[in-house]
Amino acid sequence: MDKTQLIARMIGPSLDAMGYELVRVMVSGQHHMKLQVMVERSDRAGMTVDDCADVSRAVSALLDVEDPIRGPYTLEVSSPGIDRPLTRLGDFDRFAGHLARVETVLPIEGRRRFKGRLIGVEGDRVRLALRGEGGEAAEDIGEVAVPFAAIQKAKLVLTDELIAASGARG
Repeated sequence: MDKTQLIARMIGPSLDAMGYELVRVMVSGQHHMKLQVMVERSDRAGMTVDDCADVSRAVSALLDVEDPIRGPYTLEVSSPGIDRPLTRLGDFDRFAGHLARVETVLPIEGRRRFKGRLIGVEGDRVRLALRGEGGEAAEDIGEVAVPFAAIQKAKLVLTDELIAASGARG
């Protein structure tokens, strides 16, 4: 188990109990490490500065006890934002209809990078309606089903539609 998975397992249950969902844990840097903890509220309300401070205090206390990162590090707690990363299988259903960029570990149908409208999840595969060139006005040019386990990174693409939907939720 790598360091990010270890930290996620350590802090996840406490965050759940506090009313937050863990979106992503990232560790970066070599000489001075940075630990990024990305969370969202379980009730889907917008994150506030107070929410981030509460999460930061809780995560700091847990990390002080377990000490999974040797040496100095900076803890950064943030919300996922509008053009958020998609890290959980359920995210792909939750944001169906929105544009996303998906990058895979190995090529699928001869490609590693896909951009398209999320259709949702079918079993353990993420379905995308691929987009042609031309920005938001581009047409769908086909479909692909990407195994969730093959996804290296994925995130929503900032569009007027996503901004409008975000405003309606918040």
